[in-house]
Amino acid sequence: METAAGPIAHIIRVMPNTPCLVAAAAAAMCLGSKATPGDESVVRTLFEAVGKIYTVTEAMLAGVTGVSGSGPAYIYLVIEAMADGGVRAGLPRDVAQALAAQTVFGSAKMVLETGVHELEKAGIRAAFMNTVVAAANRAIELSKL
Repeated sequence: METAAGPIAHIIRVMPNTPCLVAAAAAAMCLGSKATPGDESVVRTLFEAVGKIYTVTEAMLAGVTGVSGSGPAYIYLVIEAMADGGVRAGLPRDVAQALAAQTVFGSAKMVLETGVHELEKAGIRAAFMNTVVAAANRAIELSKL
């Protein structure tokens, strides 16, 4: 990217995610060779307006894509599956979806604030880990095109 932009371009790559639309982004940036601390500060200020942003190395950006870039899609599916289970158990769709979404929100808040999380059950942890790694590997493949 720096080669294409020219020798004086101040490049900062950012991987945002869709929750930025509700000021809850989990994003990361990596600084190009010409980017300055001032450039980083500007990008940080912009992204802190819509959530959290972390600075990582270029080599880490594919992992960021796997975790937070693709992560919302995984969680949307989890919420939908939980809501479907609630409907199957007799709840109205709107109540099941609201309960599922609030449960995910509360669980995320608890992990962020206390570090507490549930134990591994039914191989779900391994499935999510494998999905994140697959998304990161795909990001690496696409970056070579």
